Amino acid sequence: MDIQHRHIEVFRAVMTAGSVTGAAALLHTSQPTLSRDLARLEQLLGYALFERERGRLQATARARALFEEVQRSFQGLARVIERAEALGRGEDAELTVLSLPALSHALLPGALAELLGAHPGARIDITPAEPPLLDAWMSEQRFDLGLAEQATPLPGVRIEPVLEADEVAVLHANHALATRGRLALEDFEGQDFISLAADDPYRREIDTRFDAAGVMRRLRLQTHSAAAVCELVRAGLGMAVVNPLTARACAGEGLVVRPLAVSIPYRVSALIPLHRPAQPLADSLLSALRRAPPSASRRSA
Repeated sequence: MDIQHRHIEVFRAVMTAGSVTGAAALLHTSQPTLSRDLARLEQLLGYALFERERGRLQATARARALFEEVQRSFQGLARVIERAEALGRGEDAELTVLSLPALSHALLPGALAELLGAHPGARIDITPAEPPLLDAWMSEQRFDLGLAEQATPLPGVRIEPVLEADEVAVLHANHALATRGRLALEDFEGQDFISLAADDPYRREIDTRFDAAGVMRRLRLQTHSAAAVCELVRAGLGMAVVNPLTARACAGEGLVVRPLAVSIPYRVSALIPLHRPAQPLADSLLSALRRAPPSASRRSA
C-alpha cells in the first residue's frame, strides 16, 4: 500500500468535520482535491470508509474503528511536539546527579531548591554513592554530574572546584567548651573524640594535625558518616571535627558548632563527564552549588 500521511490527515479531517466541505475548510484546501484524496485512500485500502447517501457521507464501522486508532496516533504526535517545544524552552529537562551521601544530605537540597525555582519543569535524579563506585560510574559516563570530596583525576572526567571551607568542631551544647567562640587543637587534650573511619582522607588529615600538635584525645568511637558523627556528639558521647556542610545541617537541638583556630581545608569538587552530551541544567546546578554558604559558623548553636 502507498498510503501517505496526507491520506490519513484527510480522513481525520472528514471524520472530525462530518463532511467533505467542513474538512476542506479545516485543511485549507478545495473540496474536489479532498474528495480525490479520500477516494484514493479507499482505493488503497480496498474497502469503503463512508457510505454516500443523498450527497452526505456516513462513516462505516470500519471508519469509526480506524478513526479511534488515528486519534491515538495524533495524540501521541501532539505529545512529541509538546515535548520538543518544551525542550527548546529549557523546560521538562532531566538531570542525573551522582553524589557522595554526605553531599546529597547537606549541600544539594538548598541548591536544588534554587534550581527548581528557576526551572519548575525540570526533573532531577540523585544517586548517592561512595568511592570507588562513584569514580567508576563517572568514568563510565553514566551521569550528567558528579559531586565528590578531594576528587582525584579520573579518565574521561573533568574536575572543577565547587567550594572550599574549613573543617569545624562539633560538641554537645552542655559541654564545658561550648562557651568558647573558637577552639584550638589543645582544647581537645584528654577529651572523648568521635572519629571518621580510619580510611577516610579527612580522618587522616585530622589525626596528622593533632599528632603534630602533640594533643592526645580519647578515641573510642568511629564511623564512616559525618552525619552519624554529629548524632553521636548530640548524644553526649564526645567531641568531633567534621565538614562544615554536615555540621550546618545537623546544628541545633543540643549540638553546637565552633570554628577551629587552625585551618583544615574541606573541598567539594564537581565531576563532569567529557564524553556524554552536555546537559544545560548541570551548569545551572553548579552555579547554585557555588552560591551555597561555605561554613557553619553563622549557625553555631
